[in-house]
Amino acid sequence: MLKQLLSKFPRKSSKSDGPDPSPPASAANADPPTARAGAVKRMSSAVFPASLVAGIEPLLNFKDVTSTEKQNLFITKVNLCCVVFDFSDTTPGNNGNTNEKDLKRQALIELIDFMSAGAPPRFTEPMVAAVSKMFSANLFRVFSPKYRSSSGGWENEEEEPTFDPAWTHLQLVYDLLLKFVSLSTLDAKMAKKHIDHAFILKLLDLFDSEDPRERECLKTVLHRVYGKFMVHRPFIRKSVSNIFYRFAFETERHNGIAELLEVFGSVISGFALPLKEEHKMFLWRALIPLHRPKTVGLYLQQLTYCVSQFLDKEPKLASTVVRGLLKYWPVTNSQKEVMFLGELEEILESTHAGELQKVMVPLFRRIGCCLNSSHFQVAERALFLWNNDHIVNLIAQNRQAILPIIFPSLERNTRNHWNQAVLNLTLNVRKLFSEMDPDLFLICQERFEEEEAKLAEAEEKRRLTWEQLESAAAVQPVSGNTPVLVSAHA
Repeated sequence: MLKQLLSKFPRKSSKSDGPDPSPPASAANADPPTARAGAVKRMSSAVFPASLVAGIEPLLNFKDVTSTEKQNLFITKVNLCCVVFDFSDTTPGNNGNTNEKDLKRQALIELIDFMSAGAPPRFTEPMVAAVSKMFSANLFRVFSPKYRSSSGGWENEEEEPTFDPAWTHLQLVYDLLLKFVSLSTLDAKMAKKHIDHAFILKLLDLFDSEDPRERECLKTVLHRVYGKFMVHRPFIRKSVSNIFYRFAFETERHNGIAELLEVFGSVISGFALPLKEEHKMFLWRALIPLHRPKTVGLYLQQLTYCVSQFLDKEPKLASTVVRGLLKYWPVTNSQKEVMFLGELEEILESTHAGELQKVMVPLFRRIGCCLNSSHFQVAERALFLWNNDHIVNLIAQNRQAILPIIFPSLERNTRNHWNQAVLNLTLNVRKLFSEMDPDLFLICQERFEEEEAKLAEAEEKRRLTWEQLESAAAVQPVSGNTPVLVSAHA
């Protein structure tokens, strides 16, 4: 491999064509300076194209050059790091490009150390352009599709995470990017020409990486980019909203929803009051629909935190959030229903009595259905709502409307539910209501008995009607193609 490269590229950089300049004072004490410099030059020119290393030797250390040459050395090292290697071939014994990979890794480490120096460098526009190009070359790539079965729920799949074989280089590039966007000496107005909308879109696409280490790095980088480039903030919010739309309504496949929500949890906490209409639309159009996918359990904790941040900022949004939750309430997925009840409790803790009144009828109808669920975990989780003092206070203030809705579900549980734990919790809630307002409780009980009597009467009437139809059909003579009613007792 090295012989082939040697035949293609010059053995010495363009700087070596003339007489060697005298070494800087800082390099005078280095171990064999002449031999070391010559060896470094020959290796770098043999491994990387001359166009990348022209101007100044890229493998020199920053402490070995003068202050005026450090910018040129930085650009040369960054250009050297634009070469991307293939790490996918893991065949035993195949260590192709090992020397080149080590050289690039060493260059990345030196660039990170240079940015971490006590006095951060002041970046010029050529330096920003070069480092932005290097980030794009190394990070922005297309992920190979990994098809999952759409029939099974992802929340039940325990798949091993996929780790990128090139992580030894990618991690250093991410560290360098994080250092870059965090520099206090970086002029955001100049850098935004290169960290532009196209760069941000490609950065957001990387959140679909299957490597959790990469998504963790991206989370920190996006947060710093959002804080550094104020001019890009509306675009970032819009782009992330589009990712959420596509995930919720089209693909239901994305690896980085939890990480994006975690970033936006801190973004939402920084929204100024009163909330802009744009921010409220983000809640309604982007966050609430994320309850729709069946994989909501993978990111529900982060989603609940984001919604809670909105309610802390503006409690009047509670009724809007509850309506959205009821809109996407699961009907056939008991596990998801338990999670929704947990989130509902957190929402109700931030809800005032006035906001509850706007949605209490459909809300407690849904809670009543949960109380009668044959899945004991759903019924149990719904009954746990009465263990929350704030929710009990809200119910007490609106008991005239809520108890008539809930009472039939409580009575049916006491008579028919199979699970003893649910039965005990139901009796406790029933006792709570009877002590809260005995007169209203008796009225609801009488009304329930009347409704049950009417239902029993209607059932009996329906049974008699069918018996009459069976008797009439039994005496009717059969002829031709006349259908015959076969009695169940025949």
